[in-house]
Amino acid sequence: MKYFCLLLLNLSLALSTYAQPSSQKQIQYLSGRDNRATVKWDFYCTGGRKSGFWTTIAVPSCWEQQGFGLYNYGRDYKTYGKNFRFADEQGLYKHSFTVPAGWRGRRVEIVFEGSMTDTEVKVNGQVAGAVHQGAFYRFKYDITDKLKFGEANLLEVKVSKMSAEPSVNNAERLADYWVFGGIFRPVYLQSYPQQYAENIAIDARANGTFTLRANVRNVKQPAQLQADILDAAGQTVGTARAEVAADDTVARLTATLKNPRPWTAETPTLYRARLTLRTGPGTQYQTTESFGFRTIEVRRGKGIYVNGTQVKMKGTNRHSWWPETGRTLNDSIQLMDVKLLKEMNMNAVRMSHYPPDAEFLHLCDSLGLYVLDELAGWQKYYSTKAGTPLVRSMVEKDQNHPSIIFWDNGNEGGTNKELDAIFYQYDLTKRPVIHPHHRPGNAASGIDCNHYEDYYSTQKILADSLIYMPTEFLHSQDDGGGGAGLADMWELHWKSQRSGGGFLWAMVDEGIVRTDQRGIIDVNGVNAPDGLMGPHREKEGSFFAIREIFSPIRIGLKELPAKFNGTLEVENRYHFTNLSQCFFQWELVNYRKPSDPFAGSITGKKSRIKSPALAPLATGKLKLELPKDWKNYDALVLSAYDPFKNLVYKWTWKTGGNAKLLDGVLALEAKAKAAVEVTDSDSTLTLKANNIAVTFNKSNGHISGVKGNNGDKLSFTNGPVLVAGTAAFTGLKHHAEPDGEAVEATYTGDLKAVRWKMHANGWLRMEYEYALTGDYPFTGISFTYPENFVIGAKWLGQGPYRVWKNRLQGVSTNVWENANNNTQTAAAPWIYPEFKGYFADIAWMEMNTVEGKFLIASPDKGLFIRRFNFYGLSGVKPQPGLPTGDISFLDAIPPIGTKLGLNIDNNPKNLGANSETNHLSGAPIKRTLYFYFGLPPTDSKPQPYIAPVKDDLF
Repeated sequence: MKYFCLLLLNLSLALSTYAQPSSQKQIQYLSGRDNRATVKWDFYCTGGRKSGFWTTIAVPSCWEQQGFGLYNYGRDYKTYGKNFRFADEQGLYKHSFTVPAGWRGRRVEIVFEGSMTDTEVKVNGQVAGAVHQGAFYRFKYDITDKLKFGEANLLEVKVSKMSAEPSVNNAERLADYWVFGGIFRPVYLQSYPQQYAENIAIDARANGTFTLRANVRNVKQPAQLQADILDAAGQTVGTARAEVAADDTVARLTATLKNPRPWTAETPTLYRARLTLRTGPGTQYQTTESFGFRTIEVRRGKGIYVNGTQVKMKGTNRHSWWPETGRTLNDSIQLMDVKLLKEMNMNAVRMSHYPPDAEFLHLCDSLGLYVLDELAGWQKYYSTKAGTPLVRSMVEKDQNHPSIIFWDNGNEGGTNKELDAIFYQYDLTKRPVIHPHHRPGNAASGIDCNHYEDYYSTQKILADSLIYMPTEFLHSQDDGGGGAGLADMWELHWKSQRSGGGFLWAMVDEGIVRTDQRGIIDVNGVNAPDGLMGPHREKEGSFFAIREIFSPIRIGLKELPAKFNGTLEVENRYHFTNLSQCFFQWELVNYRKPSDPFAGSITGKKSRIKSPALAPLATGKLKLELPKDWKNYDALVLSAYDPFKNLVYKWTWKTGGNAKLLDGVLALEAKAKAAVEVTDSDSTLTLKANNIAVTFNKSNGHISGVKGNNGDKLSFTNGPVLVAGTAAFTGLKHHAEPDGEAVEATYTGDLKAVRWKMHANGWLRMEYEYALTGDYPFTGISFTYPENFVIGAKWLGQGPYRVWKNRLQGVSTNVWENANNNTQTAAAPWIYPEFKGYFADIAWMEMNTVEGKFLIASPDKGLFIRRFNFYGLSGVKPQPGLPTGDISFLDAIPPIGTKLGLNIDNNPKNLGANSETNHLSGAPIKRTLYFYFGLPPTDSKPQPYIAPVKDDLF
């Protein structure tokens, strides 16, 4: 509803100028509004593709995405050497427009929301004003005296991709992101009556104090300025007035509202100020501004406080980005991004590395996100002369957004400290100015924002006197960082008084659709695949891990205890929300069997339950009130919803062990007591039952051949091989047992025993034991199977995403299914979940291949299955290293590191305890596996497909 109301407000600006009252600002768009609704202007490109002739171009747009000019990534000068020169083409625009005759006698300005980079504007052959320099900032010109009202007018714009001002290029063109040219945000005319107010700034504090400052124009006689404070229902709840003398240029109004509803990211309550300028009984001008009552404090050595409550930022860095259109977006993309951030249970976002579209900030206001609004300056800064008007533009455009709690003065050395004072000069609320940096010693406003510290250096910084809030950490290139290592890092921040939280790098892979390369999506090597999501917001595994780790409703229980009584310990990690404002739903589910053609689970019973009254940061008990037969189901699923009915997180617990889940899957007792056929030769031993044949090599104890019950060969061979430690084969013997044929392989070394049994119905049982002492990246056994034969897999276990030792979060137990894909995280074709990887806590997994199906099951908990060859981080040598073989059955898996700040060889140990390698004490590790090569028998009928039941929660 909040977004809908805001949308109506924005749409009202788009109404025909003839329908707007003469006492209000009137808008006429010359361009389109976004990347979907564009307007064709005449266009001439001076260099690169489609250059040297007049044609047309969509406005707004990045001209490279329209087929003009040349592409550059901002770090290309590093790639191509000192003699490299950026593409510096210019774009010449022409557009004819008519101004309503009714605007005669009014002030008319032309407004550019963003143009890359130097922009010269002419109207009817006359220069509108000084050339604007700086790509990401709103600028405008008074063109009243240059217009022909009621007639055609000619707009001419010259845009230079590279600036004539060196510091502008240093700050925003030589950066770690794509460099574009063009008018990439809307262009419009705005018309004012002769007497009006502009540059309206509001400072509304949580205690109800309200201050409004406005520049008044052309007031020639005493006047009154009145601000009516309107709540969400449009009711007037307060009024401020000020007398304006003739020729005054600045007016200031104050009031105090009793018991305002404060704005926070959890309670994004907005008000509007309806400002009216009157002379005598007549209204000269009227406008409205949205705002929120909130107070920001940085208490040295204590933390960041919003409305008197300490808050910690759970955020990421967000580029304004869409693959087909670059930095030209639309409202749907802006809304999607805010919703995705909220879905990850984030409460904050940093603008990297320039101010965003106005609509994004409106949505952060209305849906609730804390914002770090950033002046461009990637690792070099604007000169004071060039930067001063850009800071002013940024502040005047964005200052009334309650979501903005900090101004960022550049990034990683891109800070001109002389500009700090300019922020404070123009910002009525005097928000703190911070300095995001990649080196220590650059704190500002009592906050150290140093980037890419590891877990242990973070501990030291948090023990210092300053507040620590890394504006970049856990760099998410490929599948590293992001959610990997976050559990330890976030607990460290959460429990540290001086932590202000932090911002992961980054939200999306900045992949651009190359119009010069047949539409491929280019991430510029390892420069831009840094996202938690792909370019079109394809969700990676880290997305879901972050959602669990950042959940403001925390339930730490991993397994249901044997005497579970239906009560869970729950922690409220909201800053302002009592848990009584949230609600929960439990479900009791049964999992589908391998013989069932469908994946997923079937809900048997469910119920919505009342949440306990639990204050922010408190811990208490949640009573589920389960039915007496709850243990008859396979699993308990608990969902938590926030006060706005959004899912916060969903937890799943099995009601028993894997042996219970395999009931009806393992049919070990053959209906016909047929004996297992044994063929023993000098070199091989073959067991056959129920048309399934398995052959062992007597020289090494490995499976050397398999035939499925369809009679076809299955290329599942060359195992078991111990993936860590030593194993020297010493012999193979077999004997009959009442329930099948047993085969025992003996070894010396770390592999202590392997025992096989073929049951009469074709199930092959494998029991093995090994013991290791020392540090190992992984432990367990492997087999080989050709990856190119695999069609897909279905499994009961955690999923659907792969895991790492230091990223076990974000997955849940269910029956999952996935087709084989070759996705390498953060690279085309961005098909998620990845098929290859480590998959956790597997009860059974069915591989579907061109040779037929085969099934693996284990009654033991904690089984990881590795599927085929993959890597987590690219580099000279992709990392981490893999076990031998193709399919591995593991008891321990490796952690993954990050691109920056921690190591050279992807050694993630500095990310915390869960990122250390596996420490083995020499204790025996035992596991049982079952194999069935073909379509398995079952003692239960396939369950029919049941359509999802519509949720009745709301």
